Amino acid sequence: MQSFRTEIENPIVEKDIIDLANKIDMFHNGKIDEEKFRSLRLARGVYGQRQEGVQMIRIKLPYGRVRSNQLRRICAVSDEYSRGRLHITTRQDIQIHYVDLNRTPELWAELEKDEVTLREACGNVVRNVTASETAGFDVNEPFDVQPYAHAIFEEFLRNPICQEMGRKFKVSFSSTDEDTGLSYLHDIGFIAKLENGVRGFKVMVAGGLGSQPHLAEVLYEFLPADQIIPTMNAILRVFDRFGERKSRAKARMKFLMAKIGLEAFKELVEEQRIAVPYTSVPVDVDAFPEPVVAEVGEIPSVEIKDLKAFAQWKETNLIPQKQAGFVAIGVKVLLGDFYTDKARLLADLVDKYAAGEIRLTLRQNIVIPFVKEELVEVMYAELEKLGFVQAGYNKAVDITACPGTDTCNLGIASSTGIAEELEKVIAAEFPQYLNNEDVVIKISGCMNACGQHNMAHIGFQGMTIRTKDKKVAPALQVLLGGANLGNGEARFSDKVVKIPSRRGPEALRRILTDFDANGNGKSFEAYYAEKGERYFYDFLTDLSEAESLPAEYFIDWGTNEEYVKAIGVGECAGVVIDLIETLFLESDEKIANAKESFENGVYSDALYHAYSSQINSAKAILLAENKKTNTQADIVAGFDKEFVETGLINIEEGFAKQVYAINNNAPSKQFAIDYIASAKAFLASVRAFRAQNS
Repeated sequence: MQSFRTEIENPIVEKDIIDLANKIDMFHNGKIDEEKFRSLRLARGVYGQRQEGVQMIRIKLPYGRVRSNQLRRICAVSDEYSRGRLHITTRQDIQIHYVDLNRTPELWAELEKDEVTLREACGNVVRNVTASETAGFDVNEPFDVQPYAHAIFEEFLRNPICQEMGRKFKVSFSSTDEDTGLSYLHDIGFIAKLENGVRGFKVMVAGGLGSQPHLAEVLYEFLPADQIIPTMNAILRVFDRFGERKSRAKARMKFLMAKIGLEAFKELVEEQRIAVPYTSVPVDVDAFPEPVVAEVGEIPSVEIKDLKAFAQWKETNLIPQKQAGFVAIGVKVLLGDFYTDKARLLADLVDKYAAGEIRLTLRQNIVIPFVKEELVEVMYAELEKLGFVQAGYNKAVDITACPGTDTCNLGIASSTGIAEELEKVIAAEFPQYLNNEDVVIKISGCMNACGQHNMAHIGFQGMTIRTKDKKVAPALQVLLGGANLGNGEARFSDKVVKIPSRRGPEALRRILTDFDANGNGKSFEAYYAEKGERYFYDFLTDLSEAESLPAEYFIDWGTNEEYVKAIGVGECAGVVIDLIETLFLESDEKIANAKESFENGVYSDALYHAYSSQINSAKAILLAENKKTNTQADIVAGFDKEFVETGLINIEEGFAKQVYAINNNAPSKQFAIDYIASAKAFLASVRAFRAQNS
C-alpha cells in the first residue's frame, strides 16, 4: 500500500481519501477486480474519460450553491491537477478533465479543505441533490427549499443503505409549482407546498430520461417536511432490494415502477418503515446560513459605453428577488465552460458586491444572487471585463449540451460543436429569440440524455447514419414537443426524423421559421400539439436523405478529421483476478464497517452494513455457480433454492428469514449484536463451501 497522508481534520473524510489511495494501489497490483474498482472510484467522483489514461473528476456541489472560497479552491485544484477549465453540468456539478488517476486522492484532499467533496458524485449512489436555481429568493416560493435539500445531501452521503445500488439515484427540489427543479424526470422530486401553515412537499417518484423516458408518478400529494428523510430512506431500501442489478439498461427505478406499479411500490415503501431508524426528522431551518451581503460604501462610478447592449442585458439577465431592493444576475456560460482565471475574478466580485456565493444552474449557467439594485451598473461593468454579459440568459439562444465526443466515453456525436452552430443561427437569423424563454433547446451526444434532449421543446440526440456504400456519418435525431407543464406534470418530446449532423442548422432554421409563421402567438408546446408529429416530419424528411452525401458530411462539428464511430477508449484493463474473492473481501469490509457503526452507537447503519455483507456473500457464491443475481431479492431466493434447500449449506431457518430479519425488527442494540454475528457466521460458511468446491 502506498503511504498517503492528508491534513484533513474530519477523520471520516480522511479515512475515505486514504482508502481511495490504498484501493488505487491495490488495483495497480492486481488485488482488486477491475469492475469492483470501477464501482469504488466512481462513487468517489473519479470517472474514466474518452481519452486513455486520464480521468474526469466530478465535484459534488449540492443544489449548485458555491461559496467564493470554494470556487477559489476548485480553481486551484483545476490549475494544479487539470487544465484550468471548469465545466458546469446539468446537475449543478463542476467537472474537470484530464486528471491522473494516481493524483485523485491528493486532489480530493485539497478540495476538502474548503468542504468540497467528490464523494458520490458518480456511481450507483444518490447523486448530487439539485434544486431550483432561485431557491431562497424566488418571488413565488412558499419557503426556501435549500435547508431541506442540504439535509437530504447530508443524511444520505456515506449512508450504507445507498452505497451500492443497482444504478444511480437522482433527487431534486423545486421551489414553486413552476417545477424549475424538474421533478418529473427524477427518481425522487420534491415540490414545495404549504398547507394550513405546514411546510411540506408534493413527492414525485420514478422519473427518468435516457432511451426510454418515464414521467415520474405522484407518491404523495403532500408530505410534511419532517417526513421527507424517513420516506426517502424507505424508498432507497426498496430500490436497493428490488431494483435490477444485472442489466444496467433496466436498472433505474423507473423500470421497477413499470414492473410492479405504483400501489405495489407504495406497499413496499411502507413495509420498509419499521427498519428505518426514525419516524420524523425535523429540519433545523434556522441553522441554515443566511446570506451575508457585502457592505458597499461609496458606489463606484462606471461608464456604460453600449447603452443598447446594457438595456438588452437588463431585460434578459436580471432576475427579481423576493427580498426588496435586490436582484439576481443570470450569467450565460456558453456550453457550461469557463476558466479559472475568470472564475477567481468572479469570486472576488461576488465577495465585493453580492453575498459571496454563486449558484450553478440546471442549464449550465451561473446566477449571482443578492445584488443591490443600485449596484447593477457596477456589476455589469465588472462582468463585462470577464466576458460574462452575453444577453439571453435562459432564453432560446441559451442551448444546453453535454460534452459528447469531446471527453465522454459514451459519446457518439459532437454535442458542443452543433450547439455552437445552432446558437450562431439563432443570433444571426432569429435575433427576436434573444428574449424568448418559451423555446428550450437541448442536445445530447448519445441516448443517455445527459443534455436532457428528450424533455426539450427542440431536442437533438447524437447518432450515426449509414450510406448505401456503408460509409458512416455523424447524425442527429430531431425531437420536438417536450414541455414542463408545472407541478410535476410534463411531456416528453417525440422522435421526428434522423438527419446528418451537418443539416442540423437547416432543421432548426425550418422549425423556427414555421413557428414564426404558423404559431399564431401560441407557446411552442401548444403549437406542436396542434400541428402534430406528422406535420413536422413532412417538412423535415427531405433532410434525412443520405444517398449521396458531400465529403464534409463525414466530418463532425468541431473537428477536422473524418468521422469514426467509436465509443471512447476503454478504461485501464487491470489484471484479471478472482471476482469471487474480491466480493468476499468486500464482505469482510462491510462487517468491519458494521462493527465500527455499532461501536459508535449507530445501530441502523450497523445493521445495513451487515445486511449488505450477507447479500454480497450470497452473490459471490451464486456467481461462482453461474446462477441468477439480477436483484437482491433474486439473490436471497436463489441462495435458498440452490444451497439451503439442497442441504449444501446449513441455515436452520433459511437465508431469507435470516437476512430479512432487518425488515421486521427495529434497529436496537441487541438485534444489531445478533444480526452482525449472523453475517459473520454466514460469510465463514460460504467461504468454507467455496474452498471445498473450487
